[in-house]
Amino acid sequence: MKRTLRTARSAVLALVAATALVGSVATAAPAAPSRVVYDALGDSYASGYGVPPYADCGRSQSAYAVQLDGRQRLRLDDFVACAGATTSSLVTGGQLTALDADTDLVTLTIGGNDIGWSGAVTACLGDTDAQCSGAVAIVDGRITSELPALLDAVYAKVAEAAPNAHVVVTGYPRLFSPEYGAYLAASSAELGALNAAADTLDAVIAAAATRADFQYVDVRKRFDGHGANSPDAWILGPTDPGAFHPTVEGYKAYTAAVNSALGPVKPGCGGHHR
Repeated sequence: MKRTLRTARSAVLALVAATALVGSVATAAPAAPSRVVYDALGDSYASGYGVPPYADCGRSQSAYAVQLDGRQRLRLDDFVACAGATTSSLVTGGQLTALDADTDLVTLTIGGNDIGWSGAVTACLGDTDAQCSGAVAIVDGRITSELPALLDAVYAKVAEAAPNAHVVVTGYPRLFSPEYGAYLAASSAELGALNAAADTLDAVIAAAATRADFQYVDVRKRFDGHGANSPDAWILGPTDPGAFHPTVEGYKAYTAAVNSALGPVKPGCGGHHR
């Protein structure tokens, strides 16, 4: 009888020990890391236009949003950037419906289509010096007088639609490398004037991002020496269907710039600011 009790007691103790061990292992096992819910908005520079094939709205698998998917625990949830988008059509076209309280990260490239930028580039590359300088002056005026309020309005709507998200705003590259000389009908000085307008555009976007408490990512340095007229161009030339948009290498540069500037993003970090 005593032997039976000892055997039973040993079995119970063994079971308790085994249960405790399993519980300890279960407690020690690290939880699977949460994924960062990522939504990508914007215009053709955000959609990856210039590198076909395309889905709707000129969306390409070369877009920086697609390349960021899977990095730093990012999960691209909604990719709604659309070629041709302006600050107003981003709203009326429904891009904001991709955002909600579960969105952890938003990337946004917008503003270039609001200022008639392509008209200035066309004037400088194909028209007279006077037409070039006039077109650049018009674009500069729109950038400084009209664009700030347009950006403030759309940034406020993004912050409202994604109240818990960190928002990253990217700028635009300089399109030309004047150090390589004239390009089509544009002199080096005219190419420099177009680049100066791009600098003004980026400065206005950066200032608006700061006012909204968004993070601004500058891509210009990564494109230095890779303008449309350079031997190693990361900007498509005027004869390409995606003229003056990044090449595959250009979109890789966008991806690297955002990835480097972003740092770790925590799911549900709260607040749209950094």
